[in-house]
Amino acid sequence: MADSGKVIYMIKMKRIFAAASAVVMAAGVFASCGNADSSSKAENVGSSHVTEKGEMRDISSMDLVKEMNLCWNLGNSLDGATIKRKPIRKGCKCMKHTEIFDQLKKDGFNAVRIPITWRDHLSDDYTIDEDWMNRVEEVVDYAYDRDFYVIINVHHDGGGDPDFGAWIRTEAEADYENFSKKYNKIWTQIAKRFENYSDKLIFESMNEVGFDDMGTNQAYELLNKINQDFVDLIRKQGGNNPKRHLLIAGYWTDVEKTCSKLFKMPDDPENRCIVSVHYYTPWEFCVCTNQYNWGTEPEIKTMVNNVNKLKTTFVDNGIPVIVGEYGNCKGNDEVDRVFFDEYFTKLTHDIGIPAFLWDDGGVFDRTDLTWQEDGLLDALHRAVSGEEYIVERIK
Repeated sequence: MADSGKVIYMIKMKRIFAAASAVVMAAGVFASCGNADSSSKAENVGSSHVTEKGEMRDISSMDLVKEMNLCWNLGNSLDGATIKRKPIRKGCKCMKHTEIFDQLKKDGFNAVRIPITWRDHLSDDYTIDEDWMNRVEEVVDYAYDRDFYVIINVHHDGGGDPDFGAWIRTEAEADYENFSKKYNKIWTQIAKRFENYSDKLIFESMNEVGFDDMGTNQAYELLNKINQDFVDLIRKQGGNNPKRHLLIAGYWTDVEKTCSKLFKMPDDPENRCIVSVHYYTPWEFCVCTNQYNWGTEPEIKTMVNNVNKLKTTFVDNGIPVIVGEYGNCKGNDEVDRVFFDEYFTKLTHDIGIPAFLWDDGGVFDRTDLTWQEDGLLDALHRAVSGEEYIVERIK
């Protein structure tokens, strides 16, 4: 985004549109309903639960991200903005959620980002509610047990707007010492619970955070400090965490702002850090319905230039990149939406950057397990095929 006002507006709009979908579809499906599938390791979760230690291969983060092909977000489920979640119900009669990941695997996906919001599930001393931690692990295992790459984070704990309950931005600005106590305790508990998971599980420091109320240099320094403290903390944890691949949030996860010389990747003795950005440009088409069509020559040129910035700033310098979210707004022209997704996915895949499609339940229907946009799945498969071709609108 060219200016911070648009970035902040984009984030607010995304949350507003997302909240309605989250109430109806996602929060009830994944946040509240259990799964009776006896194959899930989550049946035995709890303070004594220990997952068999997974393999941490001798593989660089650059090579790791190249193993990801079709990538998807379980959006607005464990992260629903503005929603105070009901207590997790026992014996809920709902579909087996394992079927969602079974279908995604059949459709060719091998990576999922599971955004998670923790703020509604903390005690006064920042202890995570055990039922919530168990539910998070259960959902993670749906994907992990099917050999997906899995990304987990602290999602709307970050975010841009404190009106939605985002605390990372406001608390880090106001009192970094007290902020660190909360942030570090949350991540220590997450790291402990998932310490034995293999390199298929990636931790992401935070989601869409910037400090535009501060001077520019100070704002970047604060974001850089949080990211460095995150890496230092995880490296001190047990199990596989000293070598875990970590996803580092860019400034607002905005491409242009993250490509700034002021953004610094953390020092990591393992050299296993990946930069995280999101792509919602133009926001009028991607986030809301102020622009019905996309695909003019200038619009495509903007997309190409933004992806090239990621290449020259990071990839060419040995720093891997993941686009943790991208997509566009349902209600705009469907042909152009598919065209946008295919064009962007091919651009990024061709330079070794996996891109995770944002989905709040309106792209892949989680009840009937079907794709809601004609031609999208085929378009995404073409985009990650490695074949040379010119992306064209589906007729």
